[in-house]
Amino acid sequence: MLFNNLDQLYRSVIMDHYKKPRNRGVLEGDHCVTVNMNNPSCGDKIQVSLEIEDNKVVDVKYSGTGCAISQSSASMMTEAIKGLKVDQIHQLTFDFSEMVQGHEHNDDLDLGDAEALHGVSQYPARIKCATLAWKAVEKALREADPEKSPQ
Repeated sequence: MLFNNLDQLYRSVIMDHYKKPRNRGVLEGDHCVTVNMNNPSCGDKIQVSLEIEDNKVVDVKYSGTGCAISQSSASMMTEAIKGLKVDQIHQLTFDFSEMVQGHEHNDDLDLGDAEALHGVSQYPARIKCATLAWKAVEKALREADPEKSPQ
């Protein structure tokens, strides 16, 4: 019964982010970088904008269309990375990717509401949906400073 209640809680968190997205929009300015990505296998599209100052993401916005998993994940990602240093974001994106693939991951890192997406690992076709926004962040960080981003 505990797993049923927990699964329901995770579904509630996912739907909350889908119906009431956080940080939707686009950022513009000298310290901003914006990237577009898509998932051709299911049609998800995402645009992520980062405002980076002093090696820290001071603001993040996203826009896009797609399934509840991709759009909820984008909303959750914006909350998880805002205010973090770039190296912390690289660690979070790696950890998130490992989690949704069902691999061992660092439980000490705070993924926030994005932890509700851990069950995606049971649905391999949905992993790309869940990771799209996180991959867009990595791409944006590479474009902002290609020499400091891991390859």
